[in-house]
Amino acid sequence: MGLRETFTDPLKASMKAGDTARTSTLRMILARLKDVDIAARPKGVDRVPDEDVLAMLRGMVKSRRESVDLYRQGNRPDLVAKEEAEIAVIESFLPQPMDEAAMHAAIEAAVAETGATGVKDMGKVMAALRARHAATLDLARAGPLVKTRLERKSG
Repeated sequence: MGLRETFTDPLKASMKAGDTARTSTLRMILARLKDVDIAARPKGVDRVPDEDVLAMLRGMVKSRRESVDLYRQGNRPDLVAKEEAEIAVIESFLPQPMDEAAMHAAIEAAVAETGATGVKDMGKVMAALRARHAATLDLARAGPLVKTRLERKSG
């Protein structure tokens, strides 16, 4: 069973429970997924693979986090709470992210695997991390750590 099938049962359950906020967020996810599928059709893809669904979910979380920051600046706690509730629902479908120790271990393994010797090899290391850990590694957080690690190696 693919990731996209994991949305229907929670949607039915939240509808039965009368949880309008969760139902609304799940409907938003399914609508966004339909848009992503439609956008992929010219490439001959009917249903995008799970890694694209994960990327879509991460994008939805990222845009909501940006909104939370703006709403905080605008002193709108009601909207902050709404966005944070949506983030919680969306994140419940994402794999648990790596903790700090696991991220450092993955970076060390990628540096060793690619034979990286300095910052010029950062692209190779990031590509190796993406290939192995795309679902659980926050590449935006890993980037600066890789750079620091490679600066130490070449320095």
